[in-house]
Amino acid sequence: MTSTTTGLPDRYRPLDQIGPDEPTPTGVIQCWRAKDRVLNRDVAIRVHTPAGPAAHAWISRALTAGGLATPALAMVYDASEGTGDPASPGGAAYVVNEWIDGETLAERLARGPMPDREVRTVLRRLAEGVAEAHRVGLAVGGLTPDNVVLRPNGLVGLRAVPAATGTIDGDITALGALLEACLTGLDPSEPGPRRLTGPSDLVALVRRARSAEPGQGLSSVAAMASLLAERSRPGPMSAAARAEETDSGWLRRLRDRQAEQPSDHPADGATPGTAGEAVRLDPQTLPPVPPVRPVTDTTVAPAALGGDTIAAGSVAPAAGAYAGSAVPNPPTRYDDETFGVLDEGYEEPATGTTDIDEDGARRHRLVVVGLPLLALLVVAALAFWFGKGVISVAGDVDETPGSTPSSSVPAQGSGTGAAAEPGAAVAIAGAEVFDPQGDGDPDNPGDVELAFDGDTVTSWSTYEYRGSPAFGNLKDGVGLLLDLGSAQDLAAVTITTSAPGATVEIRTGDSADAGLDGFAPVADAELGQETELAFDEPVSARYVLVWLTGLVPSEGGFSANISEVGVRAAG
Repeated sequence: MTSTTTGLPDRYRPLDQIGPDEPTPTGVIQCWRAKDRVLNRDVAIRVHTPAGPAAHAWISRALTAGGLATPALAMVYDASEGTGDPASPGGAAYVVNEWIDGETLAERLARGPMPDREVRTVLRRLAEGVAEAHRVGLAVGGLTPDNVVLRPNGLVGLRAVPAATGTIDGDITALGALLEACLTGLDPSEPGPRRLTGPSDLVALVRRARSAEPGQGLSSVAAMASLLAERSRPGPMSAAARAEETDSGWLRRLRDRQAEQPSDHPADGATPGTAGEAVRLDPQTLPPVPPVRPVTDTTVAPAALGGDTIAAGSVAPAAGAYAGSAVPNPPTRYDDETFGVLDEGYEEPATGTTDIDEDGARRHRLVVVGLPLLALLVVAALAFWFGKGVISVAGDVDETPGSTPSSSVPAQGSGTGAAAEPGAAVAIAGAEVFDPQGDGDPDNPGDVELAFDGDTVTSWSTYEYRGSPAFGNLKDGVGLLLDLGSAQDLAAVTITTSAPGATVEIRTGDSADAGLDGFAPVADAELGQETELAFDEPVSARYVLVWLTGLVPSEGGFSANISEVGVRAAG
């Protein structure tokens, strides 16, 4: 159906309406597939009628969803509350979502129930995405088979994020209904009895998710995702089945398989490859060796064996399964005759004498130890004498009248690179919230005077932003614009906060109507409990902008506060 929607920015051109109208407490939402002319891509754009304050609650939910990044939920690209004038571009209230291609779950279930494994994968991925939204306090809503899309790459996505309304418990119940629809192949919105069949754990999960009795339902969507991730166990296992799944079962089957194979050591009289009685080997038995030459009394010439080669047959095993015949008087391990050649031409020294005289050895040790010690003492004496002379000369230089001052102390009157010296405090005539990128609802404008009332217990704070410390990725910052009444020479700004860690810029200007670029930056810092931001040089200005650029975690998201702010004049 061709679009007749008006009031949208020229960037978006609606093509076809998709899905039924979605009623809200203050109007109705229609969804269109549209073309983004700037990025040349398809998007899903939903329009709330009427626009303006009636769509405020829905747009707020969409801004919270904009901080999510999960493939299971359609990303939010743009959102606007609109002015309420359908004739002008931008007058409509709309939310632009990622367009998800693929087959809807309703179209898939028209062919029948899904396999158990596919059911677990689809519902687990969808539940993980919904759990991410719940972590930031957003109930997704709209969990119907028409909005769930099976992506071509195997993932799952939910269109129309977020719905106009929703609750955490409602999301859990809706996921249980989708799980039942996948098991039965029937639309959960259609009345009539249906027989729920499938794995026992999935059937029990459906009943828990849809149960309204206290203590019987699921505590969270994250718990449902965890249960879907567990491995399916179709039923109780017998003792034999449990044994098959243990290490001992595998070892037993391995032994049975080895018993059926032919033995490598057949019994006497049996040929290899035939079944025979198993042979138990002696643990001390050595492995087989090649046949050896029989032991004889005939001496074999070394040249016949290749020089220094030893004949393996001339050495008989002493014992063991492969020992040969007994040899009378076997040679000992160390034969005296073998080493007899070493005794020829060698005479032992006479008893009572040594090769090195004991007195000479003692003198040798004294020389080896004494010379290094003497050298060390000489080096120490020279170092002491040299150091004493240098210190004496340095003292004489320090005492010389009119000498040049040390470089570690700046000379008087230089002033190079020194920051401006803060002087007396400057009275603040007034202040207001500076929010050039906001939606027309500035952050706590009624608390601005608490930031300079002289009481650190009271403070002005920003709104709580969700999803990111960068103001929920909605704008670059927000600040307080201080009016000093007239242009004055300024040197520093002091800030006290009860939530240190936020980042801030100090900017100055001469007109309150200027944009952010009309205020020149003069200092920036990360706030501590008490922070003084001194300017590099004095600045003459009437307006001082305290521009917060980064928030810190708070109870419900991210925020920052200013307990006291003061401006110091140049000294």
